[in-house]
Amino acid sequence: MGIDAGGSKTVCQVGEPDGRIVREARGAGANLQSAGELEVEKVLHDVMTEALEGLDGSPAAVCVGMAGVDRPNDARLMRSMLSRLCRGSRALVVNDALIALEAGAPDSPGIVIISGTGSIAYGRDGHGHAARAGGWGHVLGDEGSGFWLGRQALRAVLRAADQRGERTALAERIKAHFGVAREQELVQPIYEGGMKPKVVAALAPLVGEVAAAGDPVAARIVAVGAEELASAAASVARRLGLAHDPIPLPLAGGIFHAVPLVRTLVIEKLATLLPNARPALLTSEPARGALRLAAALLRGDVRVPVYLDTTH
Repeated sequence: MGIDAGGSKTVCQVGEPDGRIVREARGAGANLQSAGELEVEKVLHDVMTEALEGLDGSPAAVCVGMAGVDRPNDARLMRSMLSRLCRGSRALVVNDALIALEAGAPDSPGIVIISGTGSIAYGRDGHGHAARAGGWGHVLGDEGSGFWLGRQALRAVLRAADQRGERTALAERIKAHFGVAREQELVQPIYEGGMKPKVVAALAPLVGEVAAAGDPVAARIVAVGAEELASAAASVARRLGLAHDPIPLPLAGGIFHAVPLVRTLVIEKLATLLPNARPALLTSEPARGALRLAAALLRGDVRVPVYLDTTH
């Protein structure tokens, strides 16, 4: 069983040891920082139950990819949770970026850029080492993510309302999105739900549309976000010694689909920063990478790269 537990959705796949997928189930987001332990356990229980319905027994091995589990406390919490959810199964918990890279570049050195509700760049070399940039969460970073794009757009609209910033077509689109008549009324829908990341991230496609239509404020937001994502990948490449190698570079996460302009600008920037890299949109589910790691766990030859530094 392979599970991709993301900020906006969770995908669970059940397969044979040879990689053939036999069942798939989908559920709500399952991020420990934004959803909490109880909600995450409920989401995982539900998708696992649905994916296993009609099948005999429990999976022999389970791999879960989730943001934040590089931190020891989160890793311990997730291992304890899986021991309750999959008794008798071998279990592996890894960062969601690793499973996305495994899905797009199986058993290969490479770098993945993820831009969904949050964002991160992650890479591995051929010697068992890994490095990452970003992935600090929506309060501290996540530049170029759906949340970041939405938050920057909201700030631009409110600055324009204060006559401290340039007027932008984002204002009418965002007010219509939330069903309010004045900028001042945006405070309620944003804060009443505890400013949930997915609520703000839902604005990202709108920001991309306004940017593509020529609005300079929205265009600058998208351009800066794309540059942040590309520079994060370049940082990972330098630290792993991959800056000049013809490595695969999957682009994963909903923003690369929902905001095509971000994808275009990231690829353009990578052509300068990492000219030999091969960026391409990830077309398979990251859960497929988790399934591959679960099969490797079952065989006894799973390899989880070790970070070069100790900051993550």
